[in-house]
Amino acid sequence: MDNDFVIGYTAGVFDLFHIGHLNLLKNAKGMCDKLIVGVTIDELVLYKGKHAMIPYSDRAEIVRSCRFVDAVVPQENMDKLAMCKKLKASVMFVGDDWYNSPKWNDIEKEFQEAGIRIVYFPYTKGISSTKISEALQSTRGWTIEQPLGQDDMHINK
Repeated sequence: MDNDFVIGYTAGVFDLFHIGHLNLLKNAKGMCDKLIVGVTIDELVLYKGKHAMIPYSDRAEIVRSCRFVDAVVPQENMDKLAMCKKLKASVMFVGDDWYNSPKWNDIEKEFQEAGIRIVYFPYTKGISSTKISEALQSTRGWTIEQPLGQDDMHINK
């Protein structure tokens, strides 16, 4: 690969895949030659105090099937800089909700020292996996007691 070949990286849970996820992947792919996506493993989602409705293997397959994605890797920890270095990514894509936060200002300095650019994309207004979960809960009584499997729906009536 020559020096002009750009590898991009982004990561997320990608639970209840929606148009905001698609916009992120499409915009990221437009700025790199190869887009690698880290999908957060179930154990890390739990560590962050949340529950994914869709199990990791299904979420990874959904993301892998998107035409803008060249490869999917498991995101097993929060060290995005180490992953970018491992993948030889020269650009990392994140949502703009992190922009100018104290934590990300420090992270940006580390990335800059490593020669990796961070690009912030605006979140798609009005949509999130949390909002979808809440809508399912209020309209259908669905809960997130455990991840949904292919034959495993948890519905409270």
